[in-house]
Amino acid sequence: MSISANLVKELREKTSAGMMDCKKALEATSGDFDAAVEWLRVKGLSSAAKKADRIAAEGTVAAQVTGNTGVVAEINSETDFVARNDGFKNLVADVVNHIANSNATGEILEQPFHKDSSKKIGDVLKEAIATIGENIVIRRFEKYTATATSLVHTYIHGEGKIGVMIEVTASKPEAVSNPELKTFAQDVALHIAAMNPMAISSAEIPADVVAKEKEILAAKNLESGKKPEMIEKIVEGQIRKFLAENCLVDQAFVKNPDLKVSDLAKQVGGKIGADVGVKRFVRFELGAGIEKKSNDFAAEVAAQMKGH
Repeated sequence: MSISANLVKELREKTSAGMMDCKKALEATSGDFDAAVEWLRVKGLSSAAKKADRIAAEGTVAAQVTGNTGVVAEINSETDFVARNDGFKNLVADVVNHIANSNATGEILEQPFHKDSSKKIGDVLKEAIATIGENIVIRRFEKYTATATSLVHTYIHGEGKIGVMIEVTASKPEAVSNPELKTFAQDVALHIAAMNPMAISSAEIPADVVAKEKEILAAKNLESGKKPEMIEKIVEGQIRKFLAENCLVDQAFVKNPDLKVSDLAKQVGGKIGADVGVKRFVRFELGAGIEKKSNDFAAEVAAQMKGH
């Protein structure tokens, strides 16, 4: 069947595999995109699971905690130069403040601006675009509000390259104000920025994700020549490793690899006299999944495909 250059381009961006390998994968799977991603992973040609391989866009990830409410947001610009512009920084501060101080729901661009209700956030954004002369996008944001037994904390790494927001819990309300709990929140947020866990625990990773990973690992082991009767046992060990590497509580703590994050929580809990845990977290990496510069790559792919 004929495979379009655009589909090859999309698969290459998704997996970082070579162009011709992407073409082969699509041909082998009759143009089924998801099956082609798996085909490349089985062949060891894909880095689809590595978020760090994605092309980055410019802008910033910003965060703040106001009272018991935390906000983290990613706002993108076309160039790094504009990301350092005072006008852009002021816009980011206004948007983050708006999210923190507004109870409005729905599409953010349609919300009345909290500092001037005669304007919508979309109007504020258009004014900034007109002044700065570059397209700006409010890409995503998250907002947490703490309870009597929790603490919300934010951490920004690399001058806005990565932002983390975390809500940690203590079983006793009086323990929430203990400085040790805030230090724990900061340490775990820093860890999340560095290690990029998929979930807090293995129970939070969807069963279908684990099942699909098992399928891929089994096929990959067969492809590499492992004996069929040994596959199940090998995959079992690999899945344990996969979960340990991707679940926050099972990861080796980045500041002390001799401890798991769950061990750190127990240590802190012992110090403050309460059970300590992580309720939720969110991690934004600037530009993850965004194509930084638009070019006629599809035409380039098509031209090269004709030669093969």
